[in-house]
Amino acid sequence: MKREDLKSDIVLEARLNGKELGTAINEIQAQIKSDVQLPVGYSISYGGQYSEQQQSFKELMFILISATLLVFLIILFLYKDFKISILLIFISVLGMSGSLWALFITGTPLNVGSYTGIIMIVGIIAENAIFTVQQFFWELRKTGSAEHAINFAISTRIRPKLMTAISAILALTPLALGIGLGAQMQQPLAIAVIGGFVMAIPMLLFVLPAFLKLIYKNHSTVKTTD
Repeated sequence: MKREDLKSDIVLEARLNGKELGTAINEIQAQIKSDVQLPVGYSISYGGQYSEQQQSFKELMFILISATLLVFLIILFLYKDFKISILLIFISVLGMSGSLWALFITGTPLNVGSYTGIIMIVGIIAENAIFTVQQFFWELRKTGSAEHAINFAISTRIRPKLMTAISAILALTPLALGIGLGAQMQQPLAIAVIGGFVMAIPMLLFVLPAFLKLIYKNHSTVKTTD
């Protein structure tokens, strides 16, 4: 550890050895909070890779919010139905909880890779939900029965949903387990995506049709887009 006096500032530098940046910073902050009493007028700031990481987090959070808003506007443009737009974006955002739970259970910190995986999950779930809703509208227009249209849409889309989720989970499992050269670099992304897919399956097969039935239970016909 090196110490330099720069005017009235004290700069401490250190290298990480066998420890993740976020974990190291948390331990340092806890140690300083319990053992260091700063004189009046003094403060502590953290720079270096930690500062760059925090800036990246802010940028990724902006991208996540922008992507979610863009998906919502696209859905609203497609269906011109505010309820459906809210429902699909709700399903997409709720799918992120799977990614967060997977990261929490495995003790994986939020970083650029895991944020990227979460952003991917929002788009993937939204895409699958749009296909299901479009199938629902097509069948509803032909039969006029919301319950029949829901059953038809889910039964039609269940195979591609499961194939997509299972193949993605199997493909990402070696990365999530850290198997292979360089796998640890992509491990947070793989864990976030796998968790999102695990949550996406019940969201798309149970939660989405339940809300569709609730919204359209009293509708015999709806306006649809070709």
